[in-house]
Parts: sequence; C-alpha cells; structure tokens
Amino acid sequence: MSDMLKSYRFREEREADWRKLDLILTRAENSGVKGLSDDEMTALPRLYRQAVSSLSVAKSISLDQNVIVYLESLCTRAYFFVYGARTTLGERIVDFLRRGWPQAVRGAVGPTLLSFLFFFGGIGLAFFLCLQDMDWFWTFHGENMMDGRNPDATVEYLLSTIYTDPNDHGQSELAAFASTLFNNNAQISLFAFALGFAFGVPTAWLLLYNGVSLGSMYAVFWQKGLGYEFTGWLMIHGVTELFAITLAGAAGFVIGGAVAFPGQKTRIASARASGKEAATIAMGCVIMLIIAALLEGFGRQMINSDAVRYVIAVTSLVLWCGYFYLPRAEQRV
Repeated sequence: MSDMLKSYRFREEREADWRKLDLILTRAENSGVKGLSDDEMTALPRLYRQAVSSLSVAKSISLDQNVIVYLESLCTRAYFFVYGARTTLGERIVDFLRRGWPQAVRGAVGPTLLSFLFFFGGIGLAFFLCLQDMDWFWTFHGENMMDGRNPDATVEYLLSTIYTDPNDHGQSELAAFASTLFNNNAQISLFAFALGFAFGVPTAWLLLYNGVSLGSMYAVFWQKGLGYEFTGWLMIHGVTELFAITLAGAAGFVIGGAVAFPGQKTRIASARASGKEAATIAMGCVIMLIIAALLEGFGRQMINSDAVRYVIAVTSLVLWCGYFYLPRAEQRV
C-alpha cells in the first residue's frame, strides 16, 4: 500500500511536466520540429532532462512498473528530437544516394575485388571449358536446357532469342518479364549478402555457381559465331545487373571477413560493427536491380540495334564507376 502511495505522489508532483513534454513530442511527430514554437523548442531539452531524471529516480526506488514503462517510452521519443538528426525521409534518401551508399562501396574495395574474382572467375572458367568440350554445358546445367539455348540450338533460333519484332513489343509481357527477372536477381543478391555470416563461404559458392551458369551459356552463342550480338544483348542490362550482384557479394564478404577476423572483438560484435556498411551496400543493390530489370524487360527487348546496345552498356558502366569511385567533396551535415 505504501509503494502505491509513493508512486502516486511521485507521479503527481511531476506529471504536469511529463504531459507537457508528451504534448510537444506529439506535435513534433505530426508536424515536424519546424512546427514547434520558440518556447516549445527552448523547453524541450529541459523537459527531456527532467524526464530522464524522473526515470532514474523511479528505477532506483522501484516505483510502479507502469510509471517506469511510460517514462522509458517518453524519454526514448524525446531523445531522437533532442539529439537525433532532424531530417525528413526525403532528405535521408538524398543523403543515402549522395553520400551513404557510394561511401560504403568505396570502403569495400577489397571485398568487391574478391566478389568480382569469384563471379567472373566462374564465368571465365565455364566459358573456356565449354569451348574445349561442349559436354561441360550439360554437366553444368543437367536437364535445364536454358529455354532451348543450348549447344543443339541452330543459329537462327539463337538469333530469335536476342532480337525481337519491332512491331510486337508486348508491353504487358515485358513488364511481367522484368518483374520475374528482378525477383530472381534480387534473390541471388540477397542470398549472396545474407549468407556472408558463414565466413563468406556460401557467398563465394553462390557467386561461382551463377558465374558458371552465365559463362556456359555465353560459350554456346560464341561457338555459333554470335559472341558480338549476344554481348550487346546481355550487357545492355548486364552491366548494371552484374555490378549489383558483385556488390551484393562484396557486402556478404564484409560480414564474412568481420566474423572470420574479429580482432579484439567477439565474432558477433565484429559482425554487428560491419553490418551497417554491408547493409548499406545491399540496400543500394536493390536500386541497381530495379534499373537492370527495366533495361532488361523493356530496353533490351525493344532495342534491336547492336550499336545502341553497346552505347547503353558502356554509358552505364562509366556512370556507375564514376558514381561510386570518383573522388568528391564531402557534403557538410
């Protein structure tokens, strides 16, 4: 009974200030900090410190748990307005694209090179093995005949898969195709990133496996004398898509390296410390895959000119490399 009375008096003496802080926070959450008056802005830090002090006292004397929970919530809300970055969602997105994402990619050059090695190493390995003996194609793909794009296909059929009738664009089918491709490539990138915690081994295997699949199909077109045409068809979207998968693999290796070589930290603490950088890279990869899916589902199917395809591929490569790796002045925050 005495504890209940103690809690009641404690709350009665301070509740007016808590309610005032709650009211200011609610207004700020609904209208933004700019919606607060000068008096409210001045009172906010003072009321926050009083609430923190009240929470500390409440815990030390074991007051009613409901009071403690209420104060914890109130203090947490106030903390982000007193000490947090006062930015809108749009400003955060702009900051991510302008500074956060490219900085994270530039900080992971080593993992990116390692990811590139496994992915494009798989492409090169399968390509040269298949050129030496096309039986390797069936070893890599088994019953998966790549929709007829296999060593038994004719040149005419293979050409029909990389050029479309300009009078029959099939917009709805292209949209569905783009969606399917995005889902497939997003899954590959997600797994390449998420599986990195296992010392990066599953990430390396996934990159190698998908590289082998692409390299063996490339060899089919090359053997039929269609290497130039297939490269243009592939790279109009492939520059962006393969870059995204490589960066997703790099994010997985960032986590894997932190787990494998934690230094003075525990493995969990080391992975947690590297997680923000890796997650930033992985989130950016989603943007790249959306762009790649649009290029693949629409641009690649509608553009039959090899020259235009190569121009788009080279332009996209220059733009991505410039965006990620060219030095730039740091934005002031």
